[in-house]
Amino acid sequence: MPQVTTRLLKEKLTNKLIIDRGIQVEDANSKDMYIVLASIVNEEIMPNWFNTNKHYIKKNYKQVYYLSMEFLIGRLLESNLLNCGMLNAAKEALEELGFHPEDVFSEEHDAGLGNGGLGRLAACFLDSLASLQYPGHGYGIRYRYGLFEQRIIHGNQVELPDYWLKDPYPWEVRKEEEAVVIQFHGKVHMFKRNDGSLEFKYENTDKVMAVPYDVPVVGYNNDVVNTLRLWSAEPVFGDDTNVSSANQEFYHDLDHQHSIDQISGFLYPDDSSYEGKELRLKQQYFLVSSSIQNIIKHFKKNSKMPISKLPEKVVIQINDTHPSLAIPEMMRILMDEERLSWDAAWKVTTNVFAYTNHTTLSEALETWQAEMIQYLLPRIYMIIDEINEQFCKQVWFDHEELRDKIPELAIVAYGRVHMARLAIVGSFSVNGVARIHTEILKKKEMKDFYALYPNKFNNKTNGITHRRWLLQANPKLANLITDVIGPQWIKRPKQLISLLKYSNDRVLLDKFDQVKNENKTALANYIHQQTGILVDDNSIFDVQIKRLHEYKRQLLNIFHVIYLYNELKENPNQNMTPRTFIFGAKAAPSYYQAKEVIKLINTVASIVNYDKDIGGKLKVIFLENYNISLAEKIIPAADISEQISTASKEASGTGNMKMMMNGALTLGTMDGANIEIHDLVGEDNIFIFGLRAEEVLGYYQNGGYNAQDIYNTDDRIKRIMDQLKQGEFGIHDIEFKDIYYNILYHNDPYFVLKDFEPYLETHELAERAYRNRQAWLSMSVTNIAYSGKFSSDQTIKEYATDIWKIKQV
Repeated sequence: MPQVTTRLLKEKLTNKLIIDRGIQVEDANSKDMYIVLASIVNEEIMPNWFNTNKHYIKKNYKQVYYLSMEFLIGRLLESNLLNCGMLNAAKEALEELGFHPEDVFSEEHDAGLGNGGLGRLAACFLDSLASLQYPGHGYGIRYRYGLFEQRIIHGNQVELPDYWLKDPYPWEVRKEEEAVVIQFHGKVHMFKRNDGSLEFKYENTDKVMAVPYDVPVVGYNNDVVNTLRLWSAEPVFGDDTNVSSANQEFYHDLDHQHSIDQISGFLYPDDSSYEGKELRLKQQYFLVSSSIQNIIKHFKKNSKMPISKLPEKVVIQINDTHPSLAIPEMMRILMDEERLSWDAAWKVTTNVFAYTNHTTLSEALETWQAEMIQYLLPRIYMIIDEINEQFCKQVWFDHEELRDKIPELAIVAYGRVHMARLAIVGSFSVNGVARIHTEILKKKEMKDFYALYPNKFNNKTNGITHRRWLLQANPKLANLITDVIGPQWIKRPKQLISLLKYSNDRVLLDKFDQVKNENKTALANYIHQQTGILVDDNSIFDVQIKRLHEYKRQLLNIFHVIYLYNELKENPNQNMTPRTFIFGAKAAPSYYQAKEVIKLINTVASIVNYDKDIGGKLKVIFLENYNISLAEKIIPAADISEQISTASKEASGTGNMKMMMNGALTLGTMDGANIEIHDLVGEDNIFIFGLRAEEVLGYYQNGGYNAQDIYNTDDRIKRIMDQLKQGEFGIHDIEFKDIYYNILYHNDPYFVLKDFEPYLETHELAERAYRNRQAWLSMSVTNIAYSGKFSSDQTIKEYATDIWKIKQV
């Protein structure tokens, strides 16, 4: 890729403002500059995008397709500039033209295509596929509205629409010529062909057009541009679509038009009603049907091979259970349209799909009412029913020891379709996302399936793209690392291990300290600008940023804050290192307990932050509307990374990796990828506390834990709980009583009280370690040195070699 100079970029920006916007530089604002800069970047991307696709077709490479309901890609301007080798020149050009680069970059809305770790992982994987020159693409839905825009009003989470597409999105290209038709409802008729095979015809179906919008996925400095294809739901019109005149009138009905718009309208629509559940199911089938149709069409057009050879050129990764309907949809197309027999279609299908499991939480293992699928997708239900029938027969005849377990293994059981079971049976690979997670799947949650298919199960620990989370988010630290060990780590992140030899180098540690302090000052300024609260940038920045869920235990964190506040109120002069507790989290709109925790955090903050008695030693900050862009501001400034989920509950986590890579020290349980971080950095460079997974699972299985006992014997806990009950942190007496009763009368299901004392003790150890600045900085550098192991480049190499069998181009 030819080097773009600052001078050339200034000329291009100046000319484009005149040609495209009709204004001079001195009359332009940040938004004008964002639009023309994105246009210039697209001019760099487009030829490489075209050439990449052309090359894949010419060489007929095997390609991987990543199906996911979420792609949390964040803003793309800065990322694309970085990967095109233009970022430094762009920043200098903007500054010389009188603009702040951050103001220009922040004109871009975060794409509302995902919510949490699942979607961010998918985005990191696409980045690594392109940067490592693997032929791999994403398929998702082009939601017009993201999850929601979070506002905190009187301490409460309020959800506003996240209409991220209100301005034109510069990175997408509409490909109307590649639209496909999706069919819902209707009737299925079965006929016998002359050769004895069965033919299925559909009538009175509701048709929806799936129109693709392609977003380029730019590899780092290598001219490779893969594709994220996002499907938009639109009405079917026109004579060429074989829509009956009755159907045409149907489409003109406003309610029906609205129901089509809804399919790609909202990320995770409210599913508390039957209609909401049906809409989610529609979204899932809409994604998989459009994607599978598209994949098969491209295979037939470009490979010139019989459809039975599909697994030689195509592998499809299912990201969690949401796209599991891809399996029966593939069967439908192979049998009904390509005229393969059941056995031949099943052989192709089970050699094409691989499934990633993301949870051990039984409530998160997705199921659907069988009647709903049968009504909405009658042909798909027929196929699922047959898959189930054949699978259950196989278990009955070939695995006598599991006959009694058939109801727990069946894909269709007790009127519900179990999507994880469908994904396991229909895939050739099932992977967990951290070592402990995969072991729990094999030994507990899916042990009977593991007995059936031991060779299918494997582990692929999650990873993060160091390009966004270090190079882009923390350029000062990235530059310092390059100055010390050279630039090779950018292409080979495991070479960060070279930092180890400098972990006691006083000169380097002082420079690292300076970078961390500058990042903390920048975040403190942002906090003041957003909230009006002044925080001490010399305090410990203690950070917990992730989805708000009871098992992630933000409640344990705020209980600790209340404890510290109580201690300071009794003894304001005690020798305590000032601390700033920073939270960022969204709770699902219908998740009452999670929203109560958000309110508690904000209520405690409103008391602690303005209490002059404690001398500013404690601040609590809840930054609203947590997203990728906000994470990029917080993570470089973190001192302590809170990873405190109930052991056995967190599949992996990736926030732990991002903060580790930026020099924060993990304070957490032995859960998810924390275990692998611990094993790498060693006991002396991490703060571990609390119950282990086997202890938690033992309590669930055998009992023996009583929250009331801890409440009655630990006066610190009793005081905090009583403060909740008596309304000390609320305007009304009844506020936060639900948290109180949930812990004491539902026996503290996530062991907040059980882990409270070891959590406090570990925080004491962390505070003591922080006071020895050189030792703390040495621990931080050690964490950065080992973080290359958690680059998504490493994870993708393992997927490519072990599962996908694809090669770098």
